[in-house]
Order: sequence, then structure tokens, then C-alpha cells
Amino acid sequence: MTTVRRTFNVTPPPRVVIDYLKDFSHAEEWDPGTQSCTRIDAGPVRVGSEWHNESKIAGISTELTYQLTELSDQRIVLVGTNDTATSTDTMTVVPDGSGSEVTYEAVIEMNGAAKLAAPLVKVMFEKIGSETEDKLTAVLNRLPGTPVKIHP
Repeated sequence: MTTVRRTFNVTPPPRVVIDYLKDFSHAEEWDPGTQSCTRIDAGPVRVGSEWHNESKIAGISTELTYQLTELSDQRIVLVGTNDTATSTDTMTVVPDGSGSEVTYEAVIEMNGAAKLAAPLVKVMFEKIGSETEDKLTAVLNRLPGTPVKIHP
């Protein structure tokens, strides 16, 4: 099992961050591995909503079906599965002054023969974790309703 965790601060308040992150189709904007992420079901995003995610990591393409398994004012949990892996992505968002502190944790468990690749998966996902933090911070800081900081 591989766990990658990043904690960072952004300027929008938690409500704005949670509203954005709960729609996993936005992963196309901030996840460096995601090539497409399409909602499978319809209606408001809620626990049980699902997405088809196509990613390419280190030249390897993979597809997972993600389901939103937990949604609250401070926490989102998405679980992605396919035959070779299960990815549990937990995003915790708490107030930090007028903005938010975001903790993004990805737990990747390889299944079957793919478990042999676990050490390589850890190295790849640590690198991707840093790229994700940078992109996600930039995207969240551009959301509508985010306070603009004026420097003298």
C-alpha cells in the first residue's frame, strides 16, 4: 500500500473549496495524471456519484471508476477501483484565517500481481503528489469568490 499526503493553504474559504473538489470531473484541471474524468451519473453531486477517470502515469494508461463515498463540510472521500488497484482519495478542508488548510491524502493499494510494482508506485506517486499540490493550490486560488490580495 502506498500513501501520499500533502497539506497546504489556499485563499478561498472551506465552503468554496469543498464545492469545487466534490465534483471530481475537475481533476482534469489539477491532477497531472488525469487525462479525462467524466461523470457517469446525473443530478447533484452527492454520496454515490461516480466518475470514469482515465489517467496516464509514467507512460502507463489506466482507467478507474471513482465513487464519492463521503461528503461533509470538511471532508470528501473518493474511492477509485479497477482490476489492478484501489485508490482512496481523502480531502480534508478546515478554516485557516479567511482561507483554508487542505490536506490531500491518496492511498493506493495494488491488487493481485500488481502488488509487485508497489515500490515503484510509491516513487511515482510521491513525485505526482508534489505536482498535484502545486496545481491544486493554483487552481483553488483562482476560484470565483476568492479574496484578491493587493500588494503595495
